[in-house]
This record gives sequence, structure tokens and C-alpha cells, in this order.
Amino acid sequence: MTIFGPVIDVRPLFPRERRALLDLLGGLAPEDWSRPTVCPGWDVHDVVAHVLNDYMRRLSGSRDGYGGAVFAGDETLPAYLARVNGQFAEALRQISPHVMIDLLGHLGGQLDDLWAARDLGGPADLDVSWAATDVGSPAWLDIGREYTEFWVHQQQVRDAVSAPGAGDPALMGPVLDVFARALPYTLRSEERPEGTTVTLEVTGPAGGRWSATRREGRWRMSPAGPEPAARVLMGQDTFWRLATRGVTPEQARERADMTGDPALAAAVTTLLAIVA
Repeated sequence: MTIFGPVIDVRPLFPRERRALLDLLGGLAPEDWSRPTVCPGWDVHDVVAHVLNDYMRRLSGSRDGYGGAVFAGDETLPAYLARVNGQFAEALRQISPHVMIDLLGHLGGQLDDLWAARDLGGPADLDVSWAATDVGSPAWLDIGREYTEFWVHQQQVRDAVSAPGAGDPALMGPVLDVFARALPYTLRSEERPEGTTVTLEVTGPAGGRWSATRREGRWRMSPAGPEPAARVLMGQDTFWRLATRGVTPEQARERADMTGDPALAAAVTTLLAIVA
């Protein structure tokens, strides 16, 4: 087992998640596309354009080997992503919802084929920076990250139009599982004795329990121990929103039950599973 924990294979879930998204988008009224979302400055149309950008970017880069946009000067990764994502969303404001829905349906199957051809244990096409910056990511974590991206943006659209969420545990559970793999990186600044364990427990039908243990000078995903040094308990809705900064660490702490080492517990509530 690597520092990231056991393999998660989310590949069978992409068609189901996409079907739920397309059904949602197909039922929106014209005015729904201009409703604001939690993403600053973006409405529903912009978020859907961003999902389409993700489809096209992964097919272009991972399948076709096309480099695409490049960093500008000393631009950081978050700044680069904010710039190119914003440029794409702005450009697609001239494209109709109907065309975007058609493109998502057309390209989605191609993306499924791309994932199906991947060796889950091989190296990632794109490392997952929120899980580690000094160790290469496995392909399964890269693919899992993409699944969480699509699921979260669907939820943001649902929130914006007050549509029931895609909270089916079969779809949501793997999102929480992938997000939890950020635990070791989240705790990286907290030095503790060998064998110290921290446990995160997420309640709800899609929830679960995850632990990270200090081994060989770093935190690693590990089986849950009977007596963790710190334990954080929070609901599934709070956890996914925390991981994507739909709620702040301070808000998450207000909603969580934290016991044990205060610094370790507080560190858990800073978990971030997006590039920001």
C-alpha cells in the first residue's frame, strides 16, 4: 500500500454521473442557466462550460498528447488554472446550452474509453498536487480526482437551481473516499512520534472512516487504529464542501466533533482537495 492508501476504481461511475448531469441540464429552464453558483463570478452556464473544458482538456492531453496552454512567466499553478479556466468559460458564453449538452454527451463516452485503457497502478498523467507534491501519483488517484471534479460541479449546479443532489451513496461515497486521501498531505506540517494516528470519520449513507499514521518521517493513509491521537467526526455534506471550500475550516469546526490532540484535529479541518 502506498502513502495514498488502497486503490479506488471509479471508472464504472463516470457514465452514471454523466447521465445524472445530462438529465439535470436537459430539464433546466432558460433562466436557470444564468443563476449564480458558489464559484465566484460564475453562473450555471459557466460551470457547465468548465466541465466541458475538463472533458476536452483530458482528451486532448491524455489521449492525444497535445500540450495546449502554457504557463505565463512566473505564473503559479492556481493562477494558471484560474486564468485558462476563466478564459474558456468566457469564450463559451456565446455557445448555447443545447450545444454544450450535446458536446458533453458526445465526448463523455470517449473519456470513458480513455479511462478504461489505463493501468490503475501505473503513473498518473497528471499528479494530484493536493495529495502529495514530492511523490508521483498513481493513475487511479488521477482518475478519481477527475470523477470528484465532475461530481462536485454537478452538485454546484444543483445547489444553484435548487435541484435535489446526486447523493446516491454509490456515486457520492467514492468522492468522499478520494477526498480523504488528502489527509497525509493535510497533516504534513504536524510532526509527531512514529505510530501517531489521526482518524477522520464522515457520517451519513455515503460516509466512512479514514486514518493517517506517522510512519518513516511522513504521514500515510493507514487502517483505522483503536486509539487515535485525534479524531474528527463530521457529516458527509460538510466534508465534501470543506474539501472544495464550499465551507471554511472555521465553519467545518463548528459543525464537527473533535477530540484528542487539538492541533491535529484542527489540521484535519483544513483538508483541501482542489487546487486553490
